[in-house]
Amino acid sequence: MDALITPYGGTLIDLIAAPERAEILRQEARNLVSLDLNWNQICQLELFLNGALSPLRGYMGKAEMESVLATMKLPDGTFWPRPMMLTLDARIAEKLSPGQSVALRDAEGFMPAILRISEVWPADLASEMRLVADSGVPLARPLADPGQYYVAGRLEGVALPPRHDFLPLRLTPVQLREQFARRGWRRVTAYQASQPLHRPQYEFLLGEAMKSESNLLIHAVAGADPVMESSHFALVRACEALIPRLPASTTMLALGPMTPWAAGPRKSLLKAIIARNYGCARLILGGETVLHTLLCRRRGIDLPDLDKDPAYSLARDSLGVTLVPFPRLVYVEERDAWLDEGEVPAGIRSQSMTGTELSRRLMQGLKVPAWFSFPEVVAELRRAYPPRSRQGYTVFFTGLSGSGKSTVARALTVRLMETGERRVSLLDGDIVRKHLSSELGFSKAHRDINIRRIGFVASEITKHGGTAICAPIAPYQQTRRDVRAMIEQWGGFIEVHIATSIEVCEQRDRKGLYAKARAGLIPEFTGISDPYEVPENAELVIDTARYSVDEAVQMIVLKLEHEGYLR
Repeated sequence: MDALITPYGGTLIDLIAAPERAEILRQEARNLVSLDLNWNQICQLELFLNGALSPLRGYMGKAEMESVLATMKLPDGTFWPRPMMLTLDARIAEKLSPGQSVALRDAEGFMPAILRISEVWPADLASEMRLVADSGVPLARPLADPGQYYVAGRLEGVALPPRHDFLPLRLTPVQLREQFARRGWRRVTAYQASQPLHRPQYEFLLGEAMKSESNLLIHAVAGADPVMESSHFALVRACEALIPRLPASTTMLALGPMTPWAAGPRKSLLKAIIARNYGCARLILGGETVLHTLLCRRRGIDLPDLDKDPAYSLARDSLGVTLVPFPRLVYVEERDAWLDEGEVPAGIRSQSMTGTELSRRLMQGLKVPAWFSFPEVVAELRRAYPPRSRQGYTVFFTGLSGSGKSTVARALTVRLMETGERRVSLLDGDIVRKHLSSELGFSKAHRDINIRRIGFVASEITKHGGTAICAPIAPYQQTRRDVRAMIEQWGGFIEVHIATSIEVCEQRDRKGLYAKARAGLIPEFTGISDPYEVPENAELVIDTARYSVDEAVQMIVLKLEHEGYLR
């Protein structure tokens, strides 16, 4: 290959306006309606603006979406695997109209672009799935949630969304192509790492680059919000730790603003377009070492046999990108090598390590064998994911009013503070209502807000290695699930259902709340006029009519010791 592969469609479409035009757009935006985008939408917008999604110039319209779903082509015949629209809730989208211009902003008010709206239409998930079925190439998940809308239109960029981490590694397609040119690279193989690399990835990537006589780009998937995503810094630092082991003259590390999409062939093909626009003619797919859900909240995928899959054959012919599947590798100690499991001679012992086992070793402070990973990579992971004895955790009580939650939670707080192992914060329902949610009532919406506030504070305490003890009623299962997800990425979450019966709770009711609720004087009272949804999978279920406070506390302490949070 005499030159780098050309951008997809022939030209790299950089949507950032020239300085003079950008200033005009900023002045125009002062009189425009603003749309605040979430983090994933900002990352998608960055891919539009920097040219990674060339030749697209904005969000797709309905005809383009339907064509892509049914044929994996745009109406003009250009191959494109996955629709790209701006998805909004109905309450926002219904206020927009074709011909309108809006300022797109991030959560801090920064404006990367102006959108010239051409279409607004409601998502029709059933119709979309029928079109996908006709194509024979599935979507990993629906494009929108029920009731959401799509917005299409041309984008005019003002500036890329601000980033503050690892800036020398954050290169646009233009900048990365310039780097390749300065180094004299003409043929580049990309690996879009979304998880840390270990020995199997190292061996295969190095071998594949040598075999194909190409240079290697480790293009880390680094679009995640670094403040809210626990695995972000661990991924980049682990990649940085591995790079010195690869040939300096033929290997490079860069970060892309991609975020993990739901797995599937359409996603993989879109990744190929992005790789080409960044200057890579070859893309290695798969090969992720899977960390436990508590660590990185996502799973690896099994790739199909690319040579037998018609969708990939079409992509190879249409995209001009060679797709390289990552094989199933196992370690053969006799040869001190990682081999495709189908090539291991009969009778020779092989071994591998699952993501669950790696997670267990990290959380328990156990040795990670040298045949699986390098010490400098493991050291970075241990920094990010310390053993449970040094992780923060939350004990989240839930139960009816009068069940004994607050009493047990307070006693547990005192017991844990007595050990002096770490700082403990008690977030009791009444205390939170007084200091954090004093303006809220007791409607379902306000209860959800209150519990999510408790969850946020608990997640911050957990993130910083402390212990949060939460004791709200928390009657709704989905809200409890959301709080669990909010906290588990940073540390432990132990849900304790105080399952005292409503009859016992009423007998204990010193404030007369149940009597008032039965008389209709208190609306939406949990257990009487508003439901309490029993936890599905609580780590502990305790009936305080059967166990004393000290016994209940001891049950929780034993659970914490068993899980490794207490020594």
